[in-house]
Amino acid sequence: MISGASQADIGVLVISARKGEFETGYERGGQTREHVQLAKTLGVSKLLVVVNKMDDPTVNWSKERYDEIESKMIPFLKLSGYNVKKDVQFLPISGLLGTNMKTRMDKAICPWWNGPCLFEALDAIEVPPRDPKGPFRMPIIDKFKDMGTVVMGKVESGSVTEGDSLLVMPNKTQVKVLAVYCDENKVRHAGPGENVRIRLSGIDDEDILSGFVLSSIARPIAAVAEFDAQLQILELLDNAIFTAGYKAVLHVHSVVEECEIVQLLQQIDPKTRKPMKKKVLFVKNGAIVVCRVQVNNLICVEKFSDFTQLGRFTLRTEGKTVAVGKVMELPLGSNF
Repeated sequence: MISGASQADIGVLVISARKGEFETGYERGGQTREHVQLAKTLGVSKLLVVVNKMDDPTVNWSKERYDEIESKMIPFLKLSGYNVKKDVQFLPISGLLGTNMKTRMDKAICPWWNGPCLFEALDAIEVPPRDPKGPFRMPIIDKFKDMGTVVMGKVESGSVTEGDSLLVMPNKTQVKVLAVYCDENKVRHAGPGENVRIRLSGIDDEDILSGFVLSSIARPIAAVAEFDAQLQILELLDNAIFTAGYKAVLHVHSVVEECEIVQLLQQIDPKTRKPMKKKVLFVKNGAIVVCRVQVNNLICVEKFSDFTQLGRFTLRTEGKTVAVGKVMELPLGSNF
């Protein structure tokens, strides 16, 4: 789910309307909650919340059940950072019967629904803008050998053209673009937001790991072993205390790396969003804290204020998301 969401702009969150199934996913630690938080952190800026199984005998296209699910989800979506009026849309469907998916629903089935079907809603969503003239950034999610080294990923900023010279970071290897592919088609040029495969010369596929970033030479991405971040603590396992020395697995774009919190710098008041005066030694669930994060190997990240997609991350422990965060500051001279 994490690698899929990190390449998407728009998410379709499928929720079951069946009694008990929605509640299980929505409870603390449930999958619905975790997927919403992960989607937001990974840059999925718009959500279609699809209430499925509306045809189930326990639901039978009940407006009351649909409204109940919507009213429970909205506060949680707001808490996760979504602008519910602008970026979230709810609609009822039956996946089993295909109702309200490709064509609008028959009034005889569901007299109270006047909105669009799923395909219409998807087609109407505006994809968030990216900068085609910005410095080139493409996190690598996979690589393989095929008449040279081929890397795959999504262009987050800038554009790539056959013949370009680029850098593979963090190992600073200069490479040349031999060919660019969108889907199965060879293209001369690809812009931001496109999922591409790029054939490179100048590097062996064994020297590339997923999480490396293909980057412009003039403005390379930073490679760091530590950075300062603002973290929102969601739910620590077994009510653990979050303090210096806390270890977790960091997920940022296509990087998965073990990390340690080496210092808590300040706590942020959740109401005013201003730093609190007192020195902070530990925090609990729900806290917002600025801290220094250290990783074992050099990783490529950007400040959230410069490149949102490459500056937001999640911390996970034992397969559960315990915190979401954004990169605030990088050490000086971290590019080279």
